[in-house]
Amino acid sequence: MEIQTSARYHRQVLLPEVGLKGQERLGAASVLIVGAGGLGTPAATYLAAAGVGRLGLIDFDRVDETNLHRQVLYTPEDVGEAKVDVIAQRLTAQNPEVEVVRHASRLDASNALDLVGAYDLVLDGTDTFTTRYLVNDASVLTGTPNVFASISRFDGQASVFGAPGGPCYRCLFPAPPPAGLVPNCAEGGVLGVLPGLLGTIQATEALKLLLGIGDPLVGRLLLVDALNMVFRELRVDPDPACPVCGDHPTLTHLTPTQPMASVPETTVRDLKTRIDAGDRPFILDVREADEYEGANIGGALIPLGELPDRIDEIREHQNEDVVVHCRSGGRSAKAVEYLRANGFPNAVNLKGGIHAWSDEVDPSLPKV
Repeated sequence: MEIQTSARYHRQVLLPEVGLKGQERLGAASVLIVGAGGLGTPAATYLAAAGVGRLGLIDFDRVDETNLHRQVLYTPEDVGEAKVDVIAQRLTAQNPEVEVVRHASRLDASNALDLVGAYDLVLDGTDTFTTRYLVNDASVLTGTPNVFASISRFDGQASVFGAPGGPCYRCLFPAPPPAGLVPNCAEGGVLGVLPGLLGTIQATEALKLLLGIGDPLVGRLLLVDALNMVFRELRVDPDPACPVCGDHPTLTHLTPTQPMASVPETTVRDLKTRIDAGDRPFILDVREADEYEGANIGGALIPLGELPDRIDEIREHQNEDVVVHCRSGGRSAKAVEYLRANGFPNAVNLKGGIHAWSDEVDPSLPKV
């Protein structure tokens, strides 16, 4: 990108660590942002404003009303629109000198190496472990540093992985946790300002790496406790036994992610018909207690993370029809898998969960 508007970057160029040469370096740089959500939107906003020449945005999602409290680049009028289209329009309006490249697709093993390898840095704004490990592995295999952050409730983490001489994400966490063990934002909640804080930290680290200044978070994991406003730091060393960046790597190419096996389902309309006919099955709610208090359709409450320890509480129903539900069907599908493997052959997932019940049966029920 040729710098056309000198006044735009004047106060940044005044910094001796940046200067005109540094600004030109930013203009020639590129960053791929994986996820146009809570982390990706503030990071993209500041990188565009700083004059990074090419920003790639990859996201297959559409704007939802539940995004608005933390993904502040979006407005109610954007609900239903593709996120990459909306954010591209906003960034171009903010800084027409920046090239914004839209990738309206899911990052997977078939495209990750080509996409990540086409940029100077990759910024991980994802919220699933599957994609997080994919970004990390593609980062190491292509030699593209990975500016990482994650958030949950009031807490966040940030680091730089895959930089020369530094560790990768697998050095810290060799393998993903069991499915359902760690709730995402939709399940555990998040303070709206937290992704803005962590996304801004990611943008800061990206600019430092592109400019070659300061001390980036290479080999350091920054821990943010927003509730008490405490910042801590952990040292992370490269692991010689790491399967992707170690001395003798065994993970030398990307493999397709295996989707979770489908589980038997029932619809909210079918369940309502059974209840109205007096044929009520055993209903199990695997959300958290505060979600249950906000809205529920009855039944027993056992949060997904507590199910293995509390399964004996529902043993008396193991030969009955068991309908499991959560907010939208993800956690309950995992619960059905677990139940069927542990003596509940008639367990089925309620497709769409509370959201579908609100849409199709009882519009007065809050979508909690």
